[in-house]
Amino acid sequence: MPTYGGANGGWKNPSTEEIRKLLENSRTIAVVGLSPNPGRASHGVAGYLLKKDFKLIPVNPNEEEIMGLKAYPDLKSVLEKIDIVDVFRKPGKALEIVKQSIAIGARVVWLQETVVSPKAFYHGKKAGLVMVMDICIFKEHSRYFSD
Repeated sequence: MPTYGGANGGWKNPSTEEIRKLLENSRTIAVVGLSPNPGRASHGVAGYLLKKDFKLIPVNPNEEEIMGLKAYPDLKSVLEKIDIVDVFRKPGKALEIVKQSIAIGARVVWLQETVVSPKAFYHGKKAGLVMVMDICIFKEHSRYFSD
């Protein structure tokens, strides 16, 4: 699991066992930044999660539907309970997404590989969210729950 330190302070992801339990006990995943383009990583990861029977909620303000599912402009527009907010946005957008996640009562914010924002990470941790950063949810799930 990535752990970073340095002048800006360190952050540490949950342990491999904690991540396994997180994935095992979660059913509803909002994918923020889900692209309708099949060539994009977010689309491939979402397709995998759908095949693994997760309930997926696309969040993209530019789309009404993605992968046959109703898309929402932001997390605040989603009326159902979300277990994991999976983020495919630039790091500069992460803090706002974490704030929305707190407002809707999400349990976990998962910042995908290359989405690194220590400020967003610590803001979420301070508010009681489980934070995962710079790790791919697809890779982690397939590692623990391969068929």
